[in-house]
Amino acid sequence: MQGITLAIGIISSALCVCLRAPYALATYVIVLVWYPDYLRISLGTIDISAGRIVVAILLLRCLCDKRISRKFTWSRFDTLIALSMAIYVGIYCFMYPVFSMSVENRSGFLMDTWFAYMATRLTITNKDDLVSFAKIVGLALVPLAIVGLIECTTHRYFFIHLKSFRPWDIPVGSVSITGRQGHARAVGPSSHPIMFGSCFIMLLPIIWTLRRQNNYWRKISYIMVGFACLGALSSWQSNSWITLIALVFFLMMERFTRLVKPLIICFIAFCLLVEMISNQHFYHVLYKLANITGGTWWQRVALIDSAIRDFGDWWLAGYGGRDPLWVARASNGRTDANNEFIKAGMLYGLPGVIALCVVLASAFNRLAKAFKQTMDKELKSICWALGSSVLAVIVNWQGVSFFGTSVSLFYCILGLVGSFTGLAIAKPQRIAA
Repeated sequence: MQGITLAIGIISSALCVCLRAPYALATYVIVLVWYPDYLRISLGTIDISAGRIVVAILLLRCLCDKRISRKFTWSRFDTLIALSMAIYVGIYCFMYPVFSMSVENRSGFLMDTWFAYMATRLTITNKDDLVSFAKIVGLALVPLAIVGLIECTTHRYFFIHLKSFRPWDIPVGSVSITGRQGHARAVGPSSHPIMFGSCFIMLLPIIWTLRRQNNYWRKISYIMVGFACLGALSSWQSNSWITLIALVFFLMMERFTRLVKPLIICFIAFCLLVEMISNQHFYHVLYKLANITGGTWWQRVALIDSAIRDFGDWWLAGYGGRDPLWVARASNGRTDANNEFIKAGMLYGLPGVIALCVVLASAFNRLAKAFKQTMDKELKSICWALGSSVLAVIVNWQGVSFFGTSVSLFYCILGLVGSFTGLAIAKPQRIAA
């Protein structure tokens, strides 16, 4: 399998070199969602995935091609992303007991995050690039959604047996794919059903932007969006279902922008009211309401309670690779940090949580500013779709922490945010007399 991984990486890298920039990025995303991330090339203690091979070649091509690199302009958002990377790498290396292993870990982390972000920033520079990218990705998700539907209804898995090639890492049976209400939880080539559903949810808003096209792609976009929704539902996870419902709601609110602030105020008021009059914290109530497929909502709540209780133990710089021994346990016996914000606290302490929140807040601020300033209706729609994607990720993070493919896809989304907010809020050039 290592030979197959290397071959996929080489072939995909060759396509990234030969194809136009948006198609090259689409090739990278297709490798992320279709090729199992757990099948890697092992060189000693270093694991190299096909996605890392492809993104390294893609980024190198972008930096060497002057036609691509000269279009890039460094922004304040890029600086915030870079500073967050410095915090994630610096604290992890300082706190982790074995420095050499921490360097290896952070090197792979940067390839999954910083490389993915910069490759997206460099390759997608205008609306036409996004349209080309969305078309290819949308078409690639259709057969993947069909795979999910087959797995969900027949209980036959296409990729799960490939995990036997990595018995020391992710043994068969370590991921729970037991059925719910007569349906199996589709996992596809991902490491977990939630990760499988998350891929569709993050990419769905980008496909949704194709509805603005005036040709036959307008009709095709609705078909691709429908398959993306079915793919997310096939994971049969409360987390994915609630996130998909929230995402659809966010996208529909583009027609009712005046209601956004009142709805936010009402949500905050609801949380405060529940906190004051209920014998449970507001997040206990919200998690119960979101448990629509019979998931382990209590485990998510126990994780938050434990993090609040032991705040003094982790706020400075995290746990340095140590298990906090909280009550929420995973199948391997370790604390299951299935909340991205709590996971950031465990790894990097309060500085890491703040860095993550600052990046998200900056993304929303830039998107809101761009949405208000631009007069281009298509750019407005793109900004709204990207904001909806980031919001959906935050909702998703309340029940899962990203790893593998989902991390790289999220930073691709942030790369699109950096590119299109720069386009929308760019000052008009002065024309010489």
